[in-house]
Amino acid sequence: MSGSVDERTDAATGGAHAHPALADLAQYPFLSALTERRTRRIPRGFSVNAGPLSHESHNDPAPLSKLEEAILVTCVTGITGVTTHDGPLVETNGLPELGTPFLNIMARTGSSADNAQATHFFMINDDGIFLLRAPSGQRALELMRDLPPKWGDWTEADWIAAADECIVRVSDRRLEFPREWPYYLGWNNQASNVAGTTVFFPVVDCTWQYINAILILLTEPGGMRPLFLDDWRTFHPKNIVEWIAKIGGGLGITPKIPYQPIGGLDRVRSGYVSADSQAPLGFAHTMRTDYEAHFYFQNLMLLGQAMGLGGWIHGAVFPPYIWQQDDAKGWHGLGFRMQEPKKHRTWPPVPASQPNPSGIDGILEGLTPPYVSSMDEAVDRVIEAKYAAGGAAYGNEDVFSRSYRNRDDARAFLEAGSRFGPNEIAYTKEICNYIWDTYGRFPAHVDAFYTPGMWLQFSHLELEYYDRFFDPAQYTRQAAHDALWHG
Repeated sequence: MSGSVDERTDAATGGAHAHPALADLAQYPFLSALTERRTRRIPRGFSVNAGPLSHESHNDPAPLSKLEEAILVTCVTGITGVTTHDGPLVETNGLPELGTPFLNIMARTGSSADNAQATHFFMINDDGIFLLRAPSGQRALELMRDLPPKWGDWTEADWIAAADECIVRVSDRRLEFPREWPYYLGWNNQASNVAGTTVFFPVVDCTWQYINAILILLTEPGGMRPLFLDDWRTFHPKNIVEWIAKIGGGLGITPKIPYQPIGGLDRVRSGYVSADSQAPLGFAHTMRTDYEAHFYFQNLMLLGQAMGLGGWIHGAVFPPYIWQQDDAKGWHGLGFRMQEPKKHRTWPPVPASQPNPSGIDGILEGLTPPYVSSMDEAVDRVIEAKYAAGGAAYGNEDVFSRSYRNRDDARAFLEAGSRFGPNEIAYTKEICNYIWDTYGRFPAHVDAFYTPGMWLQFSHLELEYYDRFFDPAQYTRQAAHDALWHG
């Protein structure tokens, strides 16, 4: 995978066997990428009906090359090292601070809430639909060992081999839907997802970080630890004490309890959680896990500018259609399992009342039945992923210590950093089981796989169109692309 010594020497010195575009890409100024980044929509081979700005193309579509796609794929899947644990281990009140909040300790190119790395991209091109699965565990460590640490030193073979590790075929057809509302909006139904383009579509697995975030919240000290509430369901007492509390609240004798306290009032009466600190599930939504997708969009747009490609972030085919495949309706989407929720006499708000995109069997599976036997197992898998020995997380001291000067410092940090205790794990399981038992889906207040509803299309531009109507200063990098990358 790492290429021969001669290939590497050529790459480093600009020798005859090195692809000239790679050296140019490595030297392209970051400030130029920022200031010259623009949305450029019109791919080669596309005709534009725009009145006085109309253009009829006489070109064939020009798909991205394998190398061009490989660089873009690596932007959203590449492992860049190990995270830096530079946070405190003691709270301002003197109590221990959680030292192990992250779901992963391997670093990627995009910032991620608690390093959840929950964003998975699908790549759509003329050859089909592909999941881009980032390497993990031992395989990620092997790739870090075998490939040069700096991407600027990679050969063409390195880029392609790294991308090939991540590409999983989902379909041998391009994603396809009727080019009209309610699938596409506005002019997107003409220039979006057309022949010759490569589209990157992110989906966010909310299941892992949803559980991890609950565990983190429950590490707050007693008196501050939140009581989780189902703010989409009224209080349903389960014993005589709770019935008395409900009646008392209705009569104004005691504080009214408008929503369902998960775990019941026993959790409050025991002092484990505080009624003054509440965590409504409806407010939690994605747990900010979806922010990661937007960071990757920006990274991709800047990289596309550096490569001289056309790039266009815009509204994707809308959910729930994009999740599904139904040839009778003209829907050729991603092929997710759409899990039917429990039926209710009074429907809860969306999305709890709707089918839940829970995964693609054998390809991308959320931490929810049927991909786990129970929600207890789902929580156990999060714990195991974080702390199991020999993996690429906190249980692997060798990996964790790589970002420190002194391995002893890393070991001391791990030993001092508090972990999830049995009470936190037990209440997390209670919360997750409540959601599943009540709604027949997990999560209920957000989909298992959430989409920001946007995708990013890359293309070689229809330069004749831009030459005819636009200031050449608006696309100098794109005008130089073919000579550099395909000359």
